[in-house]
Amino acid sequence: MPKSENQKLKILYILDYLEKNSHENNPIKAQELIHMLDYHHSIACDRKTIYSDVRALQDYGVDIITIPGKNGGYYIGSRIFEPSELKLLIDAVQSSRYLTEKKSHELIKKLCQQCNEHDASLISRHVVVSGRVKSMNETILYSVDSIQDAIAQNKKIQFRYFDWDLKGNRAYRDKEYIASPYGLCQDNENCYLLALSDRHGITSYRVDRMAEIQITSESRTPCPELTGKALIEHANKRFQMFAGDAVTVKMRFHRSLLNAVFDKFGRTMMVIPDGDEYFNVTVPVAVSPMFLSWVIGFGDKATILHPQSVIDQCKQLCLDAMRHY
Repeated sequence: MPKSENQKLKILYILDYLEKNSHENNPIKAQELIHMLDYHHSIACDRKTIYSDVRALQDYGVDIITIPGKNGGYYIGSRIFEPSELKLLIDAVQSSRYLTEKKSHELIKKLCQQCNEHDASLISRHVVVSGRVKSMNETILYSVDSIQDAIAQNKKIQFRYFDWDLKGNRAYRDKEYIASPYGLCQDNENCYLLALSDRHGITSYRVDRMAEIQITSESRTPCPELTGKALIEHANKRFQMFAGDAVTVKMRFHRSLLNAVFDKFGRTMMVIPDGDEYFNVTVPVAVSPMFLSWVIGFGDKATILHPQSVIDQCKQLCLDAMRHY
């Protein structure tokens, strides 16, 4: 059989077609592959060539399942991502506040390309991005790359930080910031940089509000509090990355809040029953208005027991709020 100009690409076209169209309930017949190659790519071939190319792909490691018989065919068995895994990743993308709406759509489209078109249509049918609260900073992923490069190179970064004004425009703060970056974490659907600042000490910055990030030639200032496991422990103590004094706080919760407490503090903490309806926990927390508001939000089902200084702060926050109503 004479060879066409695209013969060298034939096996790639076969793999691409199987990845996009085949699944367990839709095996692709050899005749369908022959027609696809001829109609779309002007490549003529016969069944023996298809059998040989499929075997070559299988030898290479592609999980192509062969169904023998008259109604048989080929389909991709296992893929890099299973549909359930893609749904999980897509959920994370669409709910992330620090990704812009445009970038969310781009990432979801790329994720959907990791499965066949049938599964992709089912997955994307329930995706809702438009109308969700999203970042307005289109350069967020470039910022993340720059920060990660600086951490890998053990260098400080220089950047500008901004707030949003009443018209939705950037209002840059006067001074340029210099900081030693140590880690990125996500909290309350936002991405934060944990860093050591020359001016502010150990602090955090919203990555979507950082701009003009540059890696400097100066090495990072050593910070044991943000190194290794200490970085994770520091992040776990903060509520929505608000700074506050780290205090060991004892609290009493109704048992209906057990899931919420585990979600917030993790399952490694010690839970002590307090009667039939309540339990106590003692955890290190960076005490801030956000932490106190979290406790207050549970009403009479949550109580701060110790120390008295944190109890007093909670009372004062309630009094300050009541004066507005």
